[in-house]
Amino acid sequence: MEISVVAGNITQQESPAIVVGMLQGVTNPSGVLGEVDQALDGAITSLIEDGELKGNRGELTLLHTLGKLPSKRVVVAGLGNSDSISINTVRALAASVGRLLRSKGVTQFGSVVLGSGEGGMGESESAQAVVEGAELGLYRFDKHKSDQSSPQVEAITLIATDDSKIANIESGVNRGRIIADAVNLCRSMANEPPNFMTPTMMAENALDIATSTGIEIEVLDRPQMLELGMGALLGVAQGSDEPPKLIVLRYHGDPNNEENNLGIVGKGITFDSGGLDLKSAAGMLEMKSDMAGGASIIGAMKAIAQLKPKVNVVGIVPATENMPGGKAQRPSDVVKAMNGKTIEIGNTDAEGRLVLADGVAYARSLGITKIVDVATLTGAVVVALGNLASGIFGNDQNWIDTVIQSGESVGERLWQLPTFDEYKEQYKSDIADINNTGGRGAGATIGVDRLGRWR
Repeated sequence: MEISVVAGNITQQESPAIVVGMLQGVTNPSGVLGEVDQALDGAITSLIEDGELKGNRGELTLLHTLGKLPSKRVVVAGLGNSDSISINTVRALAASVGRLLRSKGVTQFGSVVLGSGEGGMGESESAQAVVEGAELGLYRFDKHKSDQSSPQVEAITLIATDDSKIANIESGVNRGRIIADAVNLCRSMANEPPNFMTPTMMAENALDIATSTGIEIEVLDRPQMLELGMGALLGVAQGSDEPPKLIVLRYHGDPNNEENNLGIVGKGITFDSGGLDLKSAAGMLEMKSDMAGGASIIGAMKAIAQLKPKVNVVGIVPATENMPGGKAQRPSDVVKAMNGKTIEIGNTDAEGRLVLADGVAYARSLGITKIVDVATLTGAVVVALGNLASGIFGNDQNWIDTVIQSGESVGERLWQLPTFDEYKEQYKSDIADINNTGGRGAGATIGVDRLGRWR
C-alpha cells in the first residue's frame, strides 16, 4: 500500500473518499470538520441535530458529496471523548475506516491525521496510529486462493493543514509502516498451512529477513543441538520427519556495550499434533499457528533492524513439529535440557515449555541478562484472562514492570500472574528434577518455563 503525505485543504482533495474526525458531543462543527460541513451545505450539522451523528468512538458515517466536493464520499469517523483518545483507539478507528471503504470498492482515499492534537497526541504519534490501523485492518491472507480479484485499498494520502507538520507526520508514517509490516509478516507466517511452514521454511523466512535488513543469522541443526545438550527440544522433535531448527538472529545496536542486551525467545512449533498424547480433531485443526510466538520474534527482529534502537538484541526460535511418529517421545520418558535439568514427560502435548527451556538456556549461555519469552504456551491463560490481556510471569519485578509499561504504550495489555514457590510442588517428579506437567490447577503458571530459575 502506498502512503503519502501532502499539505493542503481536504475539501480540495480529489479522491474517491476523504476521512475527517469528529469528537463526541460536538454540536457546531469547526476546523476541518466545519469546512467539510460548509461545503456540504450543512449536511453534517443536520445529522448532528437529528441525533444520527454523535461522534461516539468508532462511529462511522458515510456521506455522498453529490458533486459538492471534488471527492465523491466523506467518512465522518467518531473519535469519542477527547480524554480517552489514544494510539490504540486511533489505530482501531483507522482499521474500521479502511475496511468500510474497501467494502464500497474504494481503492484510494485521503484522510486527516485522525486524533492529532486530541488527547495529547502529536502529529507523529497520530500518523503512526493511522498507518498501523490501516495496514493491520486491511490485512488479508489470500495467497492460496485462485481468485484474488477482490478490491484492495492501494493508496492513502494523509493531509496536513500546513507544510510545517509534514516532517513529523512522515516520521510517524515511517514508524507505523515498519511496525505494521512486521506484524503482518508474523500473521502471514502463522496463517501458512503447515506444509508451507515447516521448521526449514521458517528458517528460510528468517534468512530472507536477515538478508534484506543486514542482521546476522545462524541456524543450528540437529547435530549442533546434540552437541549443546538440547535434549528437551530434540525430545519433542524426534517424532517428526521434519528436521528441527534453532534460528538465531542478532542485531548489534550498541556494539561497544555488550551488557546492554536483550534476548527474545519464541515458540516455533510449526504443527502440534499433541504427540502420542494426541489432540482431538477439533483441537488439532488450528495447530499450524503454534509457531506464532516464533513468528513474532522474526517479525520483531525485522522491525528492530529498521528502527535501530540502541540495544543489542538476539532473537531465538526453537522450531520443530510435534508429531506421533514411531520414534516419538513417550509419556514417562526423561529428557535433559541444555542447562542440565532432567524432565519427566508427563504429557507429550506439553511440548512448548520443553522447546522454550532449551531456547532460554541458549540465550543465557550467550550472556543475555534480560529475556522475554514469547509463547503460544497454554490455553489455561486464556481461561484465566480471556482474550483481552496476555499473562506475564517473571523473576525480576523491575523487568516485569518495564515490559508491562511497554505493552501499555502500544495498546497491548499484560497482566501479571503469580509464581509462588509453592507451585513447585505441583510439578515434582519421583524420578527426574521436574515433570513437564502439574495438573489443571494454575495451569498457566505451571506451564511457564522455569527451568533456568532454580539452579
